[in-house]
Amino acid sequence: MPRHRRGFDTEQARARLDRSDRRLGGWMKRIGVLEPEPRWRRTFDPVDALARAILYQQLSGKAAATIVGRVEAAIGSRRLHADTLDRIDDAALRACGVSGNKALALRDLSAREARGEIPTLRQMSTLHHDEIVAALTPIRGIGRWTVEMMLMFRLGRPDVLPVDDLGIRKGAQIVDQSEVMPTPKELLARGERWGPYRTYASLYLWRIADFATGAKAPTKRSQE
Repeated sequence: MPRHRRGFDTEQARARLDRSDRRLGGWMKRIGVLEPEPRWRRTFDPVDALARAILYQQLSGKAAATIVGRVEAAIGSRRLHADTLDRIDDAALRACGVSGNKALALRDLSAREARGEIPTLRQMSTLHHDEIVAALTPIRGIGRWTVEMMLMFRLGRPDVLPVDDLGIRKGAQIVDQSEVMPTPKELLARGERWGPYRTYASLYLWRIADFATGAKAPTKRSQE
């Protein structure tokens, strides 16, 4: 069974993208070399990562970090898992600042973990990224974008293109000097030339979108 290594050769990815797309290549030269965050070199627990993704949804990083800290204190652990989340009832979760919908999502995640439905990190290494998306998106509160961020930033998969992400679509619009953003379907077709390094192309598209808005620092795209 083939195993997917975590991470990719960014120099090779940059050269390939520069050859396959002159417009993107021009922006890449303008922005300079991008080094992805090294999180894909670190081990992590998929269930814990998904639980944190749920808690971070629709909140600022500071507010979400405060709530996560309260939950960790309430369960007596920095590991968010079925066995630790079962130490706290829904009323106590609400007291930590967790909404009713997020509490339901955490319970669904815990139940699926207990049934063995959440692939382990080792199991994920043998799965194609589309198989990981299919395995995780049935979880309440976990959408495709959340899984794609895990694939890109945690697992280091080289060929992921989040076509529903507004920053990605805005970056593609700027690269192509188009009057309107491409639809997800159009972006999927446009991105064919970026394979097998669509993840690295995405990092540039996000930076291009930030550049256009005059952002002084890159927008944070995923959470810890």
